[in-house]
Amino acid sequence: MNRLLIVGAGGFGREVLCWLSDMPEEERGWEIGGFLDANPLALKGYSCSYPILGNPLNFDLQENDRLVFAIGDPKTKLRLCRALKERGGKFFTFIHVTAVIGMRCKIGEGCVICPGAIITTDVNMGDFVTVNVHASVGHDSVIGDYSTLSGHADVTGFARLDKGVFLGSHASVIPKVQIGDFAVVGAGSMVVRRVKPNTTVMGVPAKQIAGF
Repeated sequence: MNRLLIVGAGGFGREVLCWLSDMPEEERGWEIGGFLDANPLALKGYSCSYPILGNPLNFDLQENDRLVFAIGDPKTKLRLCRALKERGGKFFTFIHVTAVIGMRCKIGEGCVICPGAIITTDVNMGDFVTVNVHASVGHDSVIGDYSTLSGHADVTGFARLDKGVFLGSHASVIPKVQIGDFAVVGAGSMVVRRVKPNTTVMGVPAKQIAGF
């Protein structure tokens, strides 16, 4: 049986532990082993049934270990994924039992799809994408590797999120709009036109923030 190790013991890591625990035991082909985090005190003050086993950058991974990414920041995900792949890490794609995945959707390696998320139809989702609670991705959209959709974010039909895009909570992207690599969209914003790579936008409609 595989052992699942949750990479990241922060707030999102504790949420992912809850979501994994929702899976009926008879349907699991794995068991939860614990967390990997560079901060050995990340769980201090919390009553948690699973410990931090070590730092993901030097933990002695076993053949049956599978890694679940509970990291929201795209650049941190990219850095850790590259380091773990170089060490032979194997990754687990987790889709919560209440998520809705439509026809002909492609879901990449190491993704985390949280409760109530909706991936409609003909969506192309890359590797290590996070789709948080009640976020939605419309038909024919493309979501690039390492991107994160925060809770209740809404990506509509034919939209394109390039590599490492971060959408804040309740952010919306209208149809056919493209967001460039590692751009950040602030919480509650509505994107109505193309967003340049490595920029931060916010507002309704979303506009670039000076200095970002």
